[in-house]
Amino acid sequence: MNFLRGVMGGPSAGPQPSGAETIQKLCDRVASSTLLDDRRDAVRALKSLSKKYRLEVGIQAMEHLIRVLQTDRSDSEIIGYALDTLYNVISNDLEEEEQEENVPKQVDDLGSQFTEIFIKQQENVTLLLTLVEEFDFHVRWPGVKLLTSLLKQQGPQVQQIILVSPMGVSRLMDLLADSREVIRNDGVLLLQQLTKSNAAIQKIVAFENAFERLLDIITEEGNSDGGIVVEDCLLLLQNLLKNNNSNQNFFKEGSYIQRMKPWFEVGDDNCGWSAQKVTNLHLMLQLVRVLVSPTNPPGATSSCQKAMFHCGLLQQLCTILMATGVPADILTETINTVSEVIRGCQMNQDYFASVNAPSNPPRPAIVVLLMSMVNERQPFVLRCAVLYCFQCFLYKNQKGQGEIVSTLLPSTIDGNSVSAGQLLCGGLFSTDSLSNWCAAVALAHALQENATLKEQLLRVQLATSIGNPPVSLLQQCTNILSQGSKVQTRVGLLMLLCTWLSNCSIAVTHFLHNPANVPFLTGQIAENLGEEEQLVQGLCALLLGISIYYNDNSLENYRKEKLKQLIEKRIGRENFIEKLGFISKHELYSRAAQKPQPSFSSPDHMMFDHEFTKLVKELEGVISKAIYKSSEEDKKEEEVKKTLEQHDNIVTHYKKVIREQDQELEELKQRINTLTSQNEQLQATVTQQVSQIQQHKDQYNLLKVQLGKDTQHHNSHSDTFQMNGIQTEDVSKMKEELEEWKNKHELLQGQLREKESVIEKLKASPLEVGTTEQSSQTSKPGGLEHNNDLQKELEMLRSQLQLQSAEISKLQMENQKLQVMNATADLALGDSGAAAANNSGLEGRLEQEIRELKSEVKVLSEEKESLKQHLDSASSTVAILQDEKSKLQQEVAESKKEQDDLLVLLADQDQKLSALKIKLKDLGVPVEDEDDIESGDQGDEDEDGDEEEQD
Repeated sequence: MNFLRGVMGGPSAGPQPSGAETIQKLCDRVASSTLLDDRRDAVRALKSLSKKYRLEVGIQAMEHLIRVLQTDRSDSEIIGYALDTLYNVISNDLEEEEQEENVPKQVDDLGSQFTEIFIKQQENVTLLLTLVEEFDFHVRWPGVKLLTSLLKQQGPQVQQIILVSPMGVSRLMDLLADSREVIRNDGVLLLQQLTKSNAAIQKIVAFENAFERLLDIITEEGNSDGGIVVEDCLLLLQNLLKNNNSNQNFFKEGSYIQRMKPWFEVGDDNCGWSAQKVTNLHLMLQLVRVLVSPTNPPGATSSCQKAMFHCGLLQQLCTILMATGVPADILTETINTVSEVIRGCQMNQDYFASVNAPSNPPRPAIVVLLMSMVNERQPFVLRCAVLYCFQCFLYKNQKGQGEIVSTLLPSTIDGNSVSAGQLLCGGLFSTDSLSNWCAAVALAHALQENATLKEQLLRVQLATSIGNPPVSLLQQCTNILSQGSKVQTRVGLLMLLCTWLSNCSIAVTHFLHNPANVPFLTGQIAENLGEEEQLVQGLCALLLGISIYYNDNSLENYRKEKLKQLIEKRIGRENFIEKLGFISKHELYSRAAQKPQPSFSSPDHMMFDHEFTKLVKELEGVISKAIYKSSEEDKKEEEVKKTLEQHDNIVTHYKKVIREQDQELEELKQRINTLTSQNEQLQATVTQQVSQIQQHKDQYNLLKVQLGKDTQHHNSHSDTFQMNGIQTEDVSKMKEELEEWKNKHELLQGQLREKESVIEKLKASPLEVGTTEQSSQTSKPGGLEHNNDLQKELEMLRSQLQLQSAEISKLQMENQKLQVMNATADLALGDSGAAAANNSGLEGRLEQEIRELKSEVKVLSEEKESLKQHLDSASSTVAILQDEKSKLQQEVAESKKEQDDLLVLLADQDQKLSALKIKLKDLGVPVEDEDDIESGDQGDEDEDGDEEEQD
């Protein structure tokens, strides 16, 4: 213990040993001591010396410390001392503190070297991962710090070891759930280092529910008002999402975008923003931009943009954009963020166009932003951000382009308010060269890939001064070019003119109509100027080349051939091509071609626009070929172009015809479906009527049975009457009653005759119906299947009527029997009153039954009429369906014939087109491949229209 007291600074009897000797003795103590307390004290002493004697401790003690970690895991205290000692040896943070104290470094990059020694045995990292799982604070916290330091020194190697370790990443994810904030916060720092530039680990961390945990921490810490923990969480989220499409998609599908909206809820009082809040909000905006970056796949970017609109995040960003008191760097980053959220998304662009600034009167946000862009007193980065926002608003937004250009046209100019077009014109012709460049580029984006607006912009007239006639915008741009303004101004105007004239023959004609333009361009190209002017010369060569390539030869003095002869005489073809190549060889051109956002270190470097670099890349080659073509080749090319245009027109026409035929077929199919449903309804009605007829038939049979019983009862009474004797005093009374019965019997016979006539009509009507049905069958051999069902039902009705006729005949026979019986009673009995009384009762029952039969016959007649009406309607429906079927068959035959003709015509056209393409390739003209043409044919109508305009 005296030795330890000497090491720890206590009194000692002899001379003090050197640091290396002390460390050596401590290492021997750790290696050889059998008591845990002695080893613990020795490791604690090494820890105290590790900061001052970092090199010595690292060289002599690292092996012993690793052995302690392996053998003494049961004692958390010695494990904690060992981990702290290793951290002091490996971490470079202590070196930075020593440099601040002006203590010279002994060895360069000691941390990296000691880390390499430690991870040489992969088991050491695995052991460290196991120790990090311990809940003891004195073990877990130094273990997290040591692992973080290892990742800082040798990140890729340690990442690979952790990745192949079983459950390595998952064990580290538990740190985010630790209730001790110190360990949780250092766990966030550890995951930052772990996820740097390693997509596989990023995916594992994301699917271990990292997004949910990190967003919960940010919310608990107060969102943007939180401390440095929020900053660390945001940096970790950026690591997980940046350039990782899988994690971005998982973040969107997990509805985590909606949880970002509260981050940007700033109050009305925006004064006194802390530095930490500015940093947090800046990182939050960058995180939004990571999700909608133009470098992401278009589908993923579009879905994130839509999600941000639907959850209200875009609206919240626009609120910050129009708020007062927001720091300048936050405002700039917000503008850049809004730019990428709306870029190429029509729904978001439409919303942004409707946003108004809280001014009196309210002004559109676009106008307010353009005011900042053309104001030379605004910061440079802010003006660049506004330009980027305007470009993103117009990107693939023909509606927005039209609205901007319409503010320049004479019929829409409002003198009471400032419009976007007026601000652009004001910036285009101001004395500030940066405003000239920004306004020219912004106006060029309003014309991008929109030939209609290029033609409309030719109508814009500018009043230059009082008393002078107005000049066109095109002429005013060329006038400023010829005045020898600053290089930045001329570059901006030349980019505007090149964009304006490209793929617009009418604009080329207007440009060449001014006799001073071509001599100015040739003079600029032919001169030998300094390096600063070479860029202007290259752009002038590009503008002259566009005037040749898109020239429709409508001006006799400026036909293609004459312009090429002029270049040959005054400039030289080789010299012209060399000057044209100055553009793509310029360093600033290469920088601008990298990404859409304009980012320049200084205003002097603001020369090229990203979209313009695409135009140069597209036109440089074709212009070079056009300069060397002869007049004959130009004529052949024009003929080929005309032929191709005719072919495209024919194809477009037949596409339209086929599209119309498809629509007609769809309509006819719908009509067939409607008629089929109606037919099914009619069949259901017929089925219902058949069931009703069956019910009436059953009722009729029941009545017939009852009538048979009554007749038998009457016969039994008659027999009894014949057997019994009759008293003479009642004969006269019976005679009178019999006379009355005879009269009533005659009436009954008349009623029966009427009934017979009705029955005859009923017999005749089914025959007529049958005849009609037979004629309809013979006249329509191709009828529908349900006609057979109707015929079967008619046959059933006929059979039922025949049964009814037979039953009525039976009733007539029974009536005749009654008459015979009455006559017999007359002859045999004379004036028998008792027989008259009995007959009167029978007469009443017969009359009642006859009335019931009449009512039944009447009901059956009505049902027959209704069935006849349904049959007529069904027959008409059959006729209509047959007509429709014949029309459809005829139309299908015609469409097949037209399609066959179209295929023959297209085959001929393809043969001609192939021949023409071979000629064009022989002439050196670039020709689209067949795959491009087919993909163009399968595009939507809007894309077809664009291709026609470009051709």
